[in-house]
Amino acid sequence: MSEPQRTAPVSVVLGALASVQSAVIGALAIGFSGIGGSGRIWIALGTLVAATVIGAGVAYVKWRRLTYTIGEADIRVESGILSRAARSIPYERIQDVSLEAKPLPRLFGLVAVKFETGAGGGEDLALEYLTTKQGEALRRLVRERRDDTSETAPGLAAPAAARPEDEDGEVLYALTPRRLLTFGLFEFSLAVFAVLGGLLQYVDNISSVDIWDVDLWRRWLAEQGETVATIGPMAQALGALAGLVGLVLIGVVTGVARTFLRDWGFTLTRSPRGFRRQRGLLTRTDVVMPAHRVQGLVIGTGILRHRFGWHSLSFVSLAQDSENESHVVAPFARMDEIARIAGAAGFCLPDAATRWQRASKRHRTDLAVRDAAAFVLLAIPAAIFAPLGLFLIPLGAAVIAVGVNLYAWEFRRHAIDAAHVYASHGYLSPRQEVATRLKLHSVEIAQGPLARWRGYATVHLGLAGGTFAMHGVPLPEARALRRAVIETIAATDYSRLDAPLTDERDQALSAAQPGLSANRLAT
Repeated sequence: MSEPQRTAPVSVVLGALASVQSAVIGALAIGFSGIGGSGRIWIALGTLVAATVIGAGVAYVKWRRLTYTIGEADIRVESGILSRAARSIPYERIQDVSLEAKPLPRLFGLVAVKFETGAGGGEDLALEYLTTKQGEALRRLVRERRDDTSETAPGLAAPAAARPEDEDGEVLYALTPRRLLTFGLFEFSLAVFAVLGGLLQYVDNISSVDIWDVDLWRRWLAEQGETVATIGPMAQALGALAGLVGLVLIGVVTGVARTFLRDWGFTLTRSPRGFRRQRGLLTRTDVVMPAHRVQGLVIGTGILRHRFGWHSLSFVSLAQDSENESHVVAPFARMDEIARIAGAAGFCLPDAATRWQRASKRHRTDLAVRDAAAFVLLAIPAAIFAPLGLFLIPLGAAVIAVGVNLYAWEFRRHAIDAAHVYASHGYLSPRQEVATRLKLHSVEIAQGPLARWRGYATVHLGLAGGTFAMHGVPLPEARALRRAVIETIAATDYSRLDAPLTDERDQALSAAQPGLSANRLAT
């Protein structure tokens, strides 16, 4: 076992700056308020100085008291000033090691190293901060020692030693600036108004305006209404149009800005070690996903981008990506690009030969009746108490609900073949889910009272790191699907699935699943 090590000393500076950042709002409130009279500016400056000194002191003590040890079987982190805590994670439990560089740490050449086990759905351990070189070396070391644990599985060859060129690999997907701009145009967002709303709560701290005064807003609206009434109907219409156009422009600009900040330099590469994703303009993230840890695929799209042939691809894995259960590996791609990435991960997308099965027609009818019943019930009091004819509105909504359910049924499909299970749903923005039968852990048939009476069920497939469900499956089909999946589960040696692929393992898995060709398993 190696000696305990500390993070980069510059972390102390970052801790002090974080304290200053937290004290800025309070200092501004003091500077623009009446606290302290004419000396309030000095009080504000003193607050910042005190926050800097205290923050630097606390950051230094935390840095001195935090150590990490790279052991033979695990990585151990000890921290705490008064109360000490020691956390240890075995290498074999680490699903992902990612590097994250936010703007300020990047200026100092530092990264945060995050270890994820998937046990709680998020990062279990983080080291803030190491130099970029140290972070890369630590990630490589953890991957090597994690792979070494796979050697104990019978019949598996030892993993090949890491080679420098493995870190680069083949580029499977990259977002060019032009495509990134196109992507941003589809990412309409009004998040800027949420930010402005959050900032409004601080207005009363730095001015005499009370934004929570209802009378103030009522008087302001009345004044604006009188002004609008004097400019004539044509000017009012043009003003409303200009406001709408301005709102759309703000949403488009905000969407483009968020997309550039999040996905600038997006690159997905494939090497013998796995998939490596790098992205981010200000906060740069570098995530490596071992290929054998990919549990399934999710292909999504949007209402508008679907009409232009753009889709997104995510890997379902044991680790999470920014609090989502899936790692986005191609946020804006054509289907041929997605098929290439899926093939590199060992998955086949559905094609013309796929035998799709639709949900039960009884399930379709029950959904239509359920959704329409809510509007019909609303029409009854409307017919009794509302003005004449108003009850027709909920009745019209009921008819629309029935039509939407009938149309959506055409897109609610599922399929199974010798290697994969597929599910597809959604008519405005279709979504496809793909899972390999070899990595399914369980199968469950769920029925409520109505489903038992009507003869259909929901099939839940156990998939590590994600969910996979087929809704409205006729009961005979559900039972046949369960039998097929259970046969695969019974024939699969799961101790072999978590190891990097070798020729011996490929042959063993092919033998375990009849009809599953080697090229479908190759990663």
